[in-house]
Amino acid sequence: MNQKLTLPKTGYMLGVYAFLYLPILILIALSFNSATFSIVWHGFSLKWYGRLFHDANMWVAAWHSILLGLSASLVATTLGTLAAVSLFRFKFRGKTLLQGLIFVLIVVPDIVLGIALLILFSRTDIPLGFVSLLLAHATFCLPFVVVTVFGRMAGIDKNIFEAAIDLGANEFTILRKITFPLLLPAIIAGMLLSFTLSFDDVVISYFVAGPGFEILPLKIFALARLGLKPELNALCSIIFVITVGLVLSAQLVLRRRKSA
Repeated sequence: MNQKLTLPKTGYMLGVYAFLYLPILILIALSFNSATFSIVWHGFSLKWYGRLFHDANMWVAAWHSILLGLSASLVATTLGTLAAVSLFRFKFRGKTLLQGLIFVLIVVPDIVLGIALLILFSRTDIPLGFVSLLLAHATFCLPFVVVTVFGRMAGIDKNIFEAAIDLGANEFTILRKITFPLLLPAIIAGMLLSFTLSFDDVVISYFVAGPGFEILPLKIFALARLGLKPELNALCSIIFVITVGLVLSAQLVLRRRKSA
């Protein structure tokens, strides 16, 4: 039976959403403010977006971040999906320990992981740049994909795989025709989560980034230390809109697939 929301519950929910989204809405509004160093509204203007679109260095850093995020999410999603399937379907020595280590990576502080990866890259002579960033981002995105996909697999009846084996299907056929279609929503969610984590990472990227490959989060961090500029408000507004668009697009695709 559906229960109606009482006034205190409604007020509580509105307060939570206001706490989460009101700062973002204020940031978007200030990106259209004509004032340079004031949060007081001085008039509507698009000049900060114009300056942003003419900033070549900013666009280069943005392209680097998009390329890195797509590459890291693809690697992490591929490896994480295969790892989740293996942990769910097969029994092997050290399985429990491996599952525990995956959860440990999620709670390890970023600064610890960043310093550890920096030491690893220094000892193995891996140059700091795109390769080091890709390896680092795929590393910290991997456990999130494993947890997301494994949670989806936990709701699948194992008898489906046994039936497929009895009908003569090999492991590759089972993965391609049964496992992958069932896990597609979780795989898409893991990929989007990995891209988001990679795109906005600052702490780990600070340790493993090289001077020849500048990414957007580090550039924004450097500019923010000199003082918040209206161009940053415009940039963050664009990123927020793109992120919301990606999430809505993914939900639309999944709903159409479910309806079909």
